[in-house]
Amino acid sequence: MLILGIESSCDETAAAVLRDDTELLSSVVNSQIEIHSKYGGVVPELASRHHMEAIYPVVKKALTMADVTLDDIDCLAVTRGPGLVGCLLVGYSFAKAISMVRKIPYVGVDHMAGHLLSIFLSDRKPTFPYISLAASGGHSSIFLVKDQLQYQLLGRTRDDAAGEAFDKVAKLLGLGYPGGPIISEVSAQGDPNAISFPRAWLEPESFDFSFSGLKTAVANYVNQKKTKGEDLKLPDICASFQEAVVEVLVEKSLLAAKMYNISNIVLAGGVASNPRLRSLMKSRGEEEDIFTYLPSMEHCTDNAAMIALAGYHLFKSGKRDTYDLDVYSRMDVANLT
Repeated sequence: MLILGIESSCDETAAAVLRDDTELLSSVVNSQIEIHSKYGGVVPELASRHHMEAIYPVVKKALTMADVTLDDIDCLAVTRGPGLVGCLLVGYSFAKAISMVRKIPYVGVDHMAGHLLSIFLSDRKPTFPYISLAASGGHSSIFLVKDQLQYQLLGRTRDDAAGEAFDKVAKLLGLGYPGGPIISEVSAQGDPNAISFPRAWLEPESFDFSFSGLKTAVANYVNQKKTKGEDLKLPDICASFQEAVVEVLVEKSLLAAKMYNISNIVLAGGVASNPRLRSLMKSRGEEEDIFTYLPSMEHCTDNAAMIALAGYHLFKSGKRDTYDLDVYSRMDVANLT
């Protein structure tokens, strides 16, 4: 079975061709980082317009790289949500148009489901069930993944997601966009224990996250230093901020694994490419006798391969979508399957 995956939920236009759930024939990602970097974040209108320009050549390139045509495709898998509505509509409408004209069935895929299953695009694959920490610019959530189609939401961010906090702090410090890679790079020269930034643990045994207070704490620290005329030690600020984010992500994921008696933790989402998060999750997992699965870097950020994979399992289960369905902007667990 050949699945053509299409992703356009935010600022990457992506397409991929997957054979069954085992062989990735092609994966093409067109990034918009240069377009949005001058604004310090994604501008929805610019993003959707660029998707319209990129969607056809990206899909065509994915088919060409896989050495297939639309006549060979058995199913279209396209991101339906969550994400920026204007961006989602570009990919979703494109897929529906192909489906209608070429009589190829299509399935709308939840973006989070793609992230939760993206580890199966790597060589080392976990067994079910497992705990998944899905952290990105728009989401920070902990899921209990029971199988390819069953996901239980255990906790989610109450305000800023982890990736969003990285972007806002990077902008505050004048480091540029996207914030995650830049802060990670600057942190390598800093002391993670130099500044005692707060950790929002929330209620006992809570799996929810909150990073808005941490972001405010960094802003207050910077303003105090400037008021006193003291130099800002950016490496120490970045390292201490990063440590505060990563520590909460890791410890809450481990808490979920222990409470549900799960021996596997899987990282997912753009923040999963953060070197400090990867190293701390692995080392803390070893201490707690919990194995950590790390996706490859290219499968952490938004891509269509994970959408094709999630779509494959939906299609195989018998799901077919109708043309009256629309996209959605916010995560809804009911849409995951």
